[in-house]
Amino acid sequence: MGNSRLTVREIARLAGVSVATVSRVSNGTGQVSEEMRRRVLEAIEKHGYRPDHLGRALAAGRHGALGLVFPGLSGPYFTELIQGFESEAVPSRASVHILCTHLRSDSDAQALEMARRVDGLAVIGGTISEPTLLRLAEMVPVVVVAGEGPGAVPSVRAENAASMAELTRHLLLDHQLTDLVFVGNPEGSPDVSERWAGFLAAHRAAGVTPPASPVAVSMQQADGVLAAEQLLRPDSRPAGVVCANDETALGVLVGALGRGLRVPQDVVITGFDDAPIAALVNPALTTIRQPVRELAAEAARLILTAVNEPERVPCGDIVLPTELVLRRSCGCPANPVTGGTGT
Repeated sequence: MGNSRLTVREIARLAGVSVATVSRVSNGTGQVSEEMRRRVLEAIEKHGYRPDHLGRALAAGRHGALGLVFPGLSGPYFTELIQGFESEAVPSRASVHILCTHLRSDSDAQALEMARRVDGLAVIGGTISEPTLLRLAEMVPVVVVAGEGPGAVPSVRAENAASMAELTRHLLLDHQLTDLVFVGNPEGSPDVSERWAGFLAAHRAAGVTPPASPVAVSMQQADGVLAAEQLLRPDSRPAGVVCANDETALGVLVGALGRGLRVPQDVVITGFDDAPIAALVNPALTTIRQPVRELAAEAARLILTAVNEPERVPCGDIVLPTELVLRRSCGCPANPVTGGTGT
């Protein structure tokens, strides 16, 4: 049976070569004669030696770790982001460290401390101040996810404004709903700011006066329930509620059904993200599908490229496409297989 605890020095002794030769063979770098390579590979195969990736990283002046800076970990959105990030980091043998900034007064300081322990950072837009992002980028490779990076800091984000305008236009023109409200806080997230802008643009294009301001709530389901208490009163109920994400929309849906309202007959409700549960609730939720896992996977790829091949690191934005998914919550017939028709 092989012994994974063998050290590189022991493999070198067994193969009758230098430690440097074993390192070159196991890493696939440098010039090694065929005879030396054969002896090293035979010793590795016979004794089951596995190079210590952390040891290699430390020898190269690295930590063998990547960092994620999130506002928090609740809900399916952040779960998808983590899974997408790990899908690239783990095969590269990099561990993933997570910092949650929600309700922390020392978020910037903690992010700077994390940068001393990782080889690169992915930061959700709006969680760290721009001056701190620029300082972080001087320390390690940094990619902003779901927002634009300051200066030359690259970013990966989904398209927000045009898709939200398409959804809003669908409600205004196809369903003739001219009394719409927007639920979400544009000040709290770059994504929500762009979605609010798309909502307003669709109203202007249709010649319909939009609401003066959004219903500014956070992005969790409980916040949607609270928004429903405010919005769904018998004397002032809007025709449609356009939510900045699916979690909020599901909270509004819970609030509506709890008041005995029919969706979409009494009020239309839409979301954004296309979380897995959006197609499973009744009625299924009209929403905008964004590639959440791919956002994080692309960010991890950019960071790993920056760590391993600095000369190949791209600058600027990578914007991934989104897709309108029409379901019953806006009055459209659902696809019996997928729960949505798409566009």
